[in-house]
Amino acid sequence: MEAKLKQNYSSIFESDNGEAYFAPGRINLIGEHTDYNGGHVFPAAITIGTYGIAEKRTDKKIRLYSENFAELGIIEFDLDDLSYQKEHDWTNYPKGMIRYLIEQGASIDSGMNILFYGTIPNGAGLSSSASIELLTGVILNDLFQLELDMLTLVKTGKRVENEFIGVNSGIMDQFAIGMGKKDQAILLDTNTLKYELVPAVFGDYVVVIMNTNKRRELADSKYNERRAECEEALRRLQAQLSIEALGELDEETFEANLPLIADETLIKRARHAVTENQRTLKAKKALQNGDLKAFGELLNASHHSLQMDYEVTGIELDTLVEAAQKQDGVLGARMTGAGFGGCAIALVKETSLTPFIDTVGQEYLSKIGYKADFYKAHVDDGARKL
Repeated sequence: MEAKLKQNYSSIFESDNGEAYFAPGRINLIGEHTDYNGGHVFPAAITIGTYGIAEKRTDKKIRLYSENFAELGIIEFDLDDLSYQKEHDWTNYPKGMIRYLIEQGASIDSGMNILFYGTIPNGAGLSSSASIELLTGVILNDLFQLELDMLTLVKTGKRVENEFIGVNSGIMDQFAIGMGKKDQAILLDTNTLKYELVPAVFGDYVVVIMNTNKRRELADSKYNERRAECEEALRRLQAQLSIEALGELDEETFEANLPLIADETLIKRARHAVTENQRTLKAKKALQNGDLKAFGELLNASHHSLQMDYEVTGIELDTLVEAAQKQDGVLGARMTGAGFGGCAIALVKETSLTPFIDTVGQEYLSKIGYKADFYKAHVDDGARKL
């Protein structure tokens, strides 16, 4: 891969001096819609991601090219004008990183050429944007010898997403992509950014990513709606309970205080936030004990909660997950990401992989009318120079 990309780089930018870098995508094993509710998330970096070939220029020109959007050609802008421009399309992600690192005092004093190539399916919810942000951060850190720690790059990536692009997302994606370690998942407390690495070793089993191939049109509006519903439930609970976030509650305390919420929809939304956070803690124990059966049951319970209490799944994800859960050699399955399309994951015995993909794929096609795609995911290291 690296050699081929360097070859492409040299034909596009007419130079053989590009260095190679990689930033993974991420899956969230469990802990969905918990981040903005002050709970834990449990992501892992994966071997699918974004490659970059880059070098410094002697002038102030920044020239970016993506093999995924070859029809857009080289997009060029100047180091002296790093404003958001809609027509600059995907390059606003790297541009935001350059701009904010300079604002934070980084000495980036010349332009650069970068070729990007991503193996993350577009719109699948595996964090291609955060992957591009962290890839750019690692490139800048290396080319300009900035000596920034990874957490600084992670926080800058989140800032790009929130302020430059205007997406109101949490820190999980950038954190997993920056801090990922091979064969380890990250249990991250989104309130404090305290985290621990937990063995994500699945033995005879493999994590399969199942892409619905439905773009997540609904996800943004529903995301804001769910967020507001959880905030309202929290506000009602705070009349009696001294808590800052739903993630602080255990199930027992939550159930004992339902009369404070007194609204069926708000109760369901908050119940998901509370129980899903508890599932992340149980998942950590299950993986530490090598209890894959218990881990699989938590995946199933997570999907059920996202479907019935949080109502963010939709027919495509439900069809994939329900088909997966019925197959031999499957320990558990659930949607991952914001919902309403995007991806689900399943923990599948490696020897059952081919019949699993055939059967689930066929069931999805006959019910939904178009194909799902399947990828094997291995847990990998975070963003780095190759």
